[in-house]
Amino acid sequence: MKSCSIPYDLMIEIFSRLPKKSVARFHCLSKLWGSTFNRPDFTKLFLTRSSARSRLLFVVKQQESTVQEGKKWNFYSSPQRQNPYEKSSSSLVAVADFHREFPPGKMTIMSTSVRSFSCGYDSGLIYLHAMYFANSDFFSVICNPKTGQYANLPYLRRYRKADSFFGFDPIDKQFKVLFMAYSSGPGHHKIMTLGSEEMRWRTIKCSLRHAIVSQGVCINGVLYYLGEDEMDEKFVIVCFDVRYEKFKFIYLEGFCRLINYKGKLGVVYWEDKNVRWKDKADGNAIGLRVWVLEDSEKQEWSKYAYTLWDDNFFLDDGSYVSVAVVGVTAKGEIVLSMTHYTCKQPFYVFYFNPERNTLQSVEVKGFGANNEGFEKRRVYTFVNHVEDLNINDAKLLKQISNCEPLKTYEEQDWEAQWPSESESEEDRDENWS
Repeated sequence: MKSCSIPYDLMIEIFSRLPKKSVARFHCLSKLWGSTFNRPDFTKLFLTRSSARSRLLFVVKQQESTVQEGKKWNFYSSPQRQNPYEKSSSSLVAVADFHREFPPGKMTIMSTSVRSFSCGYDSGLIYLHAMYFANSDFFSVICNPKTGQYANLPYLRRYRKADSFFGFDPIDKQFKVLFMAYSSGPGHHKIMTLGSEEMRWRTIKCSLRHAIVSQGVCINGVLYYLGEDEMDEKFVIVCFDVRYEKFKFIYLEGFCRLINYKGKLGVVYWEDKNVRWKDKADGNAIGLRVWVLEDSEKQEWSKYAYTLWDDNFFLDDGSYVSVAVVGVTAKGEIVLSMTHYTCKQPFYVFYFNPERNTLQSVEVKGFGANNEGFEKRRVYTFVNHVEDLNINDAKLLKQISNCEPLKTYEEQDWEAQWPSESESEEDRDENWS
């Protein structure tokens, strides 16, 4: 009987459709396969195939049964709508797959009344700011929501409600964490390059003193978040180049939400009292203004205005459901998601097609099995969740875990004598110089 060999091109096609975990296993079985999987053309093909089956990622807060148990989160993912031109239906349902509970053991999430909690996402990894163990200072964690592998970042002394952000440099393929110190307190802004030979917090300067009022979004190597200029009391987009570690600023007319709009910065405006309404003439509607940054140097924007209708935006008593724009699919559909889950009502994700002016609601099922009870739970939704062979998250997380949490001289000095809140304004301004 003659042996049958699989043509090389067909083998590449088969492997490109496998999950990342399976590719990692085959990588160890053959030198030929290992070298093939490391080739740029294969990693690009794998990312293309993975993007074609991109998913929505959900981070859902659990109900706290006791104070001692603290706060836990559940990770889920569901299929993301791929064809924006398919016929709309009123009965679409997606089932969310449960991945795992996080954090493990006695680690928990610190109360937002004590510290600022943030949940970020980039290139398949979740970043959680303000985690802690009992009787310990809080820290930040990076984890893979599917495998559960995680790593705690090295120790950094904080003051009050400091914030931090997670970004990725696609050129050097490096993750970085940006720590922004409390605007009216002591301390300095810090940055850390993950996976480097010597992972440590480095001091970085920002010329604009501002309060942080949003979570961050990283787009093509630039980290964006919304701030408020403390001198002029105006909203400003803080733009941080992850590779070159430089700040730029774009002033805005008001509060907004920042999203990734097909590889560009998108700004979404809505004011609840003015743009959400329910009456017999207009039905159930949400009004959106979307700005897309076309040229950051000239600060040129493309501007759009939309009105969205759907019965699922409102409850039976006429009050509206809290929804947020969470991103844009690769095909250009604007995705809105409910921000809270309760077993008393269905959970919906909405896809708006600007070209056809159509809105498709999709009920997401599967949260209830791990989230019993009637209280509202916060839900973070991330679009375009894909697997990328360019990101060796297992190696990265192992490197972070093996890093010794060395304290800088400045941090050791803080422990010896915590700075007083009554320090001079001149000392505080050093933070923003």
